Formats: sequence, C-alpha cells, structure tokens
Amino acid sequence: MSADYMIYMVLAGVLSLIGYAIQSRLKTVFTHYGRVGLRNGMTGAEVAMQMLRHYNIHDVKVVAGRGYLTDHYNPTTKTVSLSEAVYNQRSISAAAVAAHEVGHAVQHATSYSMLQMRSKLVPIVNIAAGMQQYLLMAALVMAGSFPQLLLITVLSFVATTLFSLVTLPVEFDASKRALAFLERSGITTPDEYPGAKKALWWAAMTYVAAALSSLVILVFLLLRYMQSR
Repeated sequence: MSADYMIYMVLAGVLSLIGYAIQSRLKTVFTHYGRVGLRNGMTGAEVAMQMLRHYNIHDVKVVAGRGYLTDHYNPTTKTVSLSEAVYNQRSISAAAVAAHEVGHAVQHATSYSMLQMRSKLVPIVNIAAGMQQYLLMAALVMAGSFPQLLLITVLSFVATTLFSLVTLPVEFDASKRALAFLERSGITTPDEYPGAKKALWWAAMTYVAAALSSLVILVFLLLRYMQSR
C-alpha cells in the first residue's frame, strides 16, 4: 500500500470520526428537544404552514415524508417535506426543523443568490459525486503513471467542495430566518427559543463537517497532483 493511500485513509478516517461525532450529537440534541413540547401545542406541519402564510407564500405545500431527519425543501416541486418526527410532533425540535425548511422556501421565493448558485451546481455535482469513489481509488494507485486521471479526480472534488462551501451560507441563512420567525411570532417562548437555536446549530455543524472533509481531501489531492507532474 502506497504512502499516499495511507495518508488518504488516515485523513478519511479522522474526518469520518468527526462527522460521526457531530451526527451523534445532533441526534442526541434533536431527541432531547423532541421530548420537550411547545406550550402553544403546534405541530411541525402547523409551524411550517404558519411561516409560509407569514411570508405570503401560497404555492408551496407541506407534506409528510418518511425516515428520520430526512426533512428538506424541494425547489422543483415546491414542497416542504417533513419527516415523521417533525410533521406531527408538537416539540421544540419539530418547530425548529420545520421553520428551517420553510426558510429555504423563503430563500427560493426571494431569489436568494446562494440558493440559486447551489441549484445550478446540482447537476454537475451529481455526476461528479457518482464517479468520485472509483476515480479516487484508481487515481491514488495510478497517479505516477497516469497523472491525468488524478487531475480528473481533483476537478471532480473541486465541484463537490464548491457545492459544500456554497451550502454553508444557504443553511445558516435558513436557520437565521427560522429562528427570527420563531422568536417574532411567539411560537417559541423565551425559555424554548434557546433549545430551537441549539438544535439548528448542531444541524448546521453537519454541513460544516462535510465541507471541511471535502476541502481537506481536495487539498491533499491537489498537492499530490502537483507532485506527480
């Protein structure tokens, strides 16, 4: 096994552990505040619909999805899909996540530039991400005799890293909009608001970890390519 491959494996292992730790913490925080009911008794779906009405958005539907922490906004179908733990639940976590996803709908309705940029990158990233695993392994093994393959791998990671970095302001902005709405509308009381903020902060950290992981691997591959020339 080459030294480059060993370095990559160590980096990937460390970053995977960091990502796992953040995901575990998110689940712990989400579960904790998922057991703390909102005093106003609203479900996640009701919070989402009220926030849409507040921003005069009438062409977005709130639907029940499946799975755990699978909540998302689809700009193509204009739907806010809320997971089982959010759609029908009357908790701080449910309110925070529902408002966050509507935050993306508000971004879409107001033509938020970073969301538009991320949407344009999606087709490219889907292609790059689908090939990356195979490209990476082949490039590390054949870098000495076929540096062009390593260059292709670098370019694929440029696309996914750019997507990860663009995603950060999109996610932080959606959380900012969500928290502002929850506070101004009175959906969360002053003692409930910190819990909503904490849940969204840990959710945002998963995107930070993903961006860091992609960036570190990109830098490693770029340095490796420069050495192989």
